[in-house]
Amino acid sequence: EGIIPNKATFVSILSACASRAALTEGKRIHTLIAASGFESDATVGNSLVNMYSKCGSLEDARLVFDRMHQRDVVSWSAIIAAYAQSGHGREALKLYQQMDVEGVNPNRITFLSVVDACASIASLTKGRAIHERIVAGGFERDVAMSNALISMYGKCGSLKHARAVFDRIHRQDVVSWTAMIAAYAQNGHGKEALQLFRQMQFEGMEPNIVTFICVLDACSSFAALAEGKEIHASIVDSGFESDVVVG
Repeated sequence: EGIIPNKATFVSILSACASRAALTEGKRIHTLIAASGFESDATVGNSLVNMYSKCGSLEDARLVFDRMHQRDVVSWSAIIAAYAQSGHGREALKLYQQMDVEGVNPNRITFLSVVDACASIASLTKGRAIHERIVAGGFERDVAMSNALISMYGKCGSLKHARAVFDRIHRQDVVSWTAMIAAYAQNGHGKEALQLFRQMQFEGMEPNIVTFICVLDACSSFAALAEGKEIHASIVDSGFESDVVVG
């Protein structure tokens, strides 16, 4: 009808493309954005980076990011998340360092992605340094952040640091318990994982399917057949037996 979409419309459409991983439609919208003169807008640029990231097109996400004249914390967080979620932890950390050099302060979203990046490359040194900044910024009180740190320390093989973070959480959720159980199981401490699972049950926290998978792994690590059968019975009672991963 000849009506030109405004910035808010483009941002909304890009969000829809991202949620559906609709890369072809996203690229078509990008062409319209460029023709409409909105590509230089920071909010639209951030939405483009996010859309390409969610659609799995890291190259396009980076091209948009590199062309942006004004990059704020949202821009940096979006591109760092894109690399971290695609398994490119080292590149995500390089971008984090570049962000630091340019004087942009990281936020909660940035730190969550950077912690995941450290976990993906099992870099304990970098992980501990980032953890210090998280504490200094007051972000460790966030449960999701603490959960990410537990997972990172587990993947880096530092059970001491993982447990310290876990014990400092005021109210652990099911993800906290599962992350700590997984950390023990991944590092060959099956008995400790099982003990923590028992504690989790004692405190009235309902396990989810991921918890059960981690506990089964823990049982297999020290050939605990009786405990494994008991866990299987719990899985049946919880209605998870039909899950393909467990089955």
